Amino acid sequence: MDSIDNEVTHDFNPFFRVYKSGRIERITGTPIIPPSHDPITNVLSKDVDISLDPKISARLYLPTTTATAAAKLPLLIYIHGGAFTIESAFSTLNHAYLNSVTATSGVIAVSVEYRLAPEHPIPACYEDCWEVLKWVDQAPDPWIKDHADLNRVFLMGDSAGANIAHNIAVRAGVDGTGPGLKIVGMALIHPYFEFSQPGKLWMYICPDSSGVSDPRINPAAEPGLVEKIACGKVQVCVAGKDRLKGCGLSYYETLKKSSWNGDVEIMETEGRDHVFHLFDPNCEDARILKTLLASFFQSNGK
Repeated sequence: MDSIDNEVTHDFNPFFRVYKSGRIERITGTPIIPPSHDPITNVLSKDVDISLDPKISARLYLPTTTATAAAKLPLLIYIHGGAFTIESAFSTLNHAYLNSVTATSGVIAVSVEYRLAPEHPIPACYEDCWEVLKWVDQAPDPWIKDHADLNRVFLMGDSAGANIAHNIAVRAGVDGTGPGLKIVGMALIHPYFEFSQPGKLWMYICPDSSGVSDPRINPAAEPGLVEKIACGKVQVCVAGKDRLKGCGLSYYETLKKSSWNGDVEIMETEGRDHVFHLFDPNCEDARILKTLLASFFQSNGK
């Protein structure tokens, strides 16, 4: 039994390993932290259950100034990255970033805790985030019902989370979002796509994928889907030293050449690596990126 449990059958370092016994070892990740009142940003957070079967949850963020605000605030649906396989909406990394973004941007945020591959292969992450979008449309939570403007909803994701955000925006354009919710913008930070042949990781965690012709990983594969993106503005951000920089540039060009009736902008942070803003949140480049996003969230849909 020990030999079976220690024999690696699939090694996707630095994300996870799969052993012959079926055991999955996650190699990378940051600790989980409970919701709280953050004294630095004055942002409140709490966790909510979206679904019990399957298990889907989210962490909500509310600026403490909201209670005295005359107008309702934009609502941000945030989808974390991690190659579809690691990290959490509840991790120290993402929790700190959402506190900061919520305070700086003046939004109410919903950070999605979706099921991870490979235990839950793609499309589980897409389905979970779609369920959260439907939950928001029903506004069942008092923070959302009392303080969020559901005519100003934004999607945002980093890396794999940006991929998920794009696919949710496409589905919203195809299937509709419900009468109570309008997506007006989407911010994709260092997005993960594959415009040539997808790598082994994608094909392993998405076993039903057709590869390069799969629009979930290659948005250019079906231009008719890209043009259905539900929002009117998209902000793409890339980093100069990021190996995924070309993915963001290709995505930007795909939108520019498509029949999608919206505006897309791109910003490059020179000399920086993948998701630098999460690991070095106090640097000047992270501040500039956060200011750009705050402007984006406050200028749309008014």
